[in-house]
Amino acid sequence: MSAAVEDGLEGAGRRSFALPIDSVWWNGLLAAGTWFLAAALTYGLPDVITWGATELFALVILVGAGIFLALSFTVYRLGSVGRTLVHYGPWFIVLGLWLAIWEVVTAKLGWLPKPFFSPPQGLLHVYVTDWDRLLICIAYTGRLWGLGFFSGVLVGFAAGVALGWSKRFAYWGMPLLKLIGPVPASAWIPCTFFIFPTTFHASIFLVALASGIPVAILTASGVGQVNRSYYDVARTLGADNRFLVLKVAIPASLPNVFVGLFMGLYYSFAVLVVAEMLGAKFGLGWYLQFNTAYSAYANVYAALIIMSLICAGLVRLLFVVRDRLLNWQKGIL
Repeated sequence: MSAAVEDGLEGAGRRSFALPIDSVWWNGLLAAGTWFLAAALTYGLPDVITWGATELFALVILVGAGIFLALSFTVYRLGSVGRTLVHYGPWFIVLGLWLAIWEVVTAKLGWLPKPFFSPPQGLLHVYVTDWDRLLICIAYTGRLWGLGFFSGVLVGFAAGVALGWSKRFAYWGMPLLKLIGPVPASAWIPCTFFIFPTTFHASIFLVALASGIPVAILTASGVGQVNRSYYDVARTLGADNRFLVLKVAIPASLPNVFVGLFMGLYYSFAVLVVAEMLGAKFGLGWYLQFNTAYSAYANVYAALIIMSLICAGLVRLLFVVRDRLLNWQKGIL
């Protein structure tokens, strides 16, 4: 074999094992660097005040850095999951920087002092040591929120359809709705103690009121804004009032209904903490109140993060449901 042929084969082998620059996820490399920096600061610098789970937190962040490092060379082979990760790449970089800064200004320098501020390992310590109580509180909160939110949505949706369809019903109901709507749900606490037999039923009512009002208002607005020509065409084809409501008014008003659902979801979580302070024995709202009384602010922040993640997950799920139900309206709206 000639030297030229050998050089050609050697060059081809080098090219086959070389990694194209375009296939490297550079944001992933930067994210791995910032997460490694956060792990190094957590483990290498001494704490001003001793916190639990410091080494565990450093290990978790180091594992995260390793994952980002591996993804930097494989993310473009992961299909839709990889595209999602690439989209949020700058967020991963900022998150690593935030963890590093948070760690330095709390545990390492003490600029944000204990107990009012907690480093990230303080929150991790709460999850590790108090996970059983947190799970019970999540279950109790889920039961209360589910009963209140879905009952409020059902009543609000039915009332909104009636308000938007019937002028007589709107004549009597809309002024009442406008009168009750601006009043915060928490302002009805004194009345709920008198009306409902238990504090649990009162809490359900508060959550239902907070979620049902925006659904009723926006559903009524959506039904009232339906183009009248749709009704005329349906009547020409022999449709009765029931068909007009179920097959014309409600489908056409669904975009407004989902706006009301999003608003009701946020309002229900805002009221949830107040509702669980009415004599509840468990729940994330009770957990917040209980630990605030003992100045255990790390537990408070840990519970707030859980509530934020649950709310964000429900919002994402609602987006998926909306896209599925309104798929037929693409290109029309």
